[in-house]
Amino acid sequence: MSRPIAASRTGPTSSAGAVSFSVCGEVAEPFTLTVAELREGWQQHRAEVTFDCATSGPQHHRFEGALLYDVIRATKPGFDPRRRKDRARFLLAVSGGDGHQTVLSWAEIDRDFAGSPILLATRLDGHGLDTAGSQLVVPSDRCGARYVSAITSIWTGACGALTA
Repeated sequence: MSRPIAASRTGPTSSAGAVSFSVCGEVAEPFTLTVAELREGWQQHRAEVTFDCATSGPQHHRFEGALLYDVIRATKPGFDPRRRKDRARFLLAVSGGDGHQTVLSWAEIDRDFAGSPILLATRLDGHGLDTAGSQLVVPSDRCGARYVSAITSIWTGACGALTA
């Protein structure tokens, strides 16, 4: 697993056009990344996707980026990695610059469960996202509702006890 090359320990900012996002929550090592740091610090994967956008209809795009799983593991989430049920209770909340948010379960990205190759995109159709911000890409989704643009934060933490 790669580590961020020069990840800052401060909140999301924008300097010289480089937008950053925070990776935080119930983790031992929170950090902040720019798209360039995300591109340079982690192995990049490709996804050719088609999804239905409620406002624009079918969308066809090619994304490149790091696996969400790898980035979140670098924060050392607050669960016992040897215990599957401990991992399965963790959630990820992704927020975007336009106010959109989505929630994923750890089990969606963990290789012992669904192992979905969800990306934090650094490139869209061959163009860098350095000034637009990283985008969450969920290749298995038929609709684009969980494609969060201009990510501002990714929070990781345990699901609280549910009571009726």
